[in-house]
Amino acid sequence: MLNGVPVPPERARAAQTVAAVLTPGRRIALTTHVNADGDGVGSEVALWHLLTARGLKPAIANPTPVPERFTFLLPAGADHSDRAAKEIEAADVVVVLDISELSRLGDLQRAIKQSHAVACIDHHVSQGSLPGGPRLVAPEAAATAELVFDLASALGWSICPEAARALYVGLLTDTGAFRFANTSPRALRVAGALLERGVSPESIYESVYASAPEGRVRLMTEVLQTLVVEPDVGLAWVTVPPDALQRHGATADDLDGIVEYPRSIAGVRLALLFRQIANGRVKVSFRSIGDVDVAELAHRFGGGGHARAAGASLEGSIAEAQQEVLAAARRYLRGD
Repeated sequence: MLNGVPVPPERARAAQTVAAVLTPGRRIALTTHVNADGDGVGSEVALWHLLTARGLKPAIANPTPVPERFTFLLPAGADHSDRAAKEIEAADVVVVLDISELSRLGDLQRAIKQSHAVACIDHHVSQGSLPGGPRLVAPEAAATAELVFDLASALGWSICPEAARALYVGLLTDTGAFRFANTSPRALRVAGALLERGVSPESIYESVYASAPEGRVRLMTEVLQTLVVEPDVGLAWVTVPPDALQRHGATADDLDGIVEYPRSIAGVRLALLFRQIANGRVKVSFRSIGDVDVAELAHRFGGGGHARAAGASLEGSIAEAQQEVLAAARRYLRGD
């Protein structure tokens, strides 16, 4: 209990299996899913600090650039995402954080398939498709950051202030600033332990939530104008116009949180956000309230996630994806 919160025995045992491949002298690559969120970035940055303190030389190698609002977490020289595939190929061990599906690793899939050792730290509900290797996976955890905290605690590693800050960002963002259903008593205890290491909640709030570029706000305004609500079934959705990101100089990260607005409407139990992505596919974000399990719904379309927050991507146009997903959502909400 070095860091102040007891670690469940099964997580402690899993932590030991991950630690067995993280030995001095090995080259370690840390990566997370495309369009990384605060939990993915926070978890890998924290692990970078933890491994560096143990004398290892880790490198962050993501399939897409770290979103601008999380770059304040990056240590100098830690991010090698501009040459991610080469880092993955040269690594003795790859640690995949906040995802266990190869399909979410973009252009790094081939290199990771061929890696010598692939460890995974994740809290999503999925069997995963990564190559075999040690796993620290707990779907009941509030965030992957909670599991990185457990890894350090189980191994007797102290958490420096910089790692604590990164882990706090992971917890904060994946719990919706401690508002979502995954905000467990344990998550709050972990957050408290991180605050004791000098984390400043106000400065993190300013960096993550109060430093939006003008384009993000204008993008949100345009997307919300597409809002459709079907109160009879408790369904609402918004659509990102195909050229909206380019027109507003925005990125996919700037869409984060917009789907919460339709979810906040009284009587809405399921909210969706549709947007066109590369290769003729449409990304669908699912959010819910109450007993609506969107992970189950997203799984029908090859996606996954959590009971209240999930995602999937479908081939075709936005109109085709909406027709298919909305029909399934209506049936699900009606209990058909």
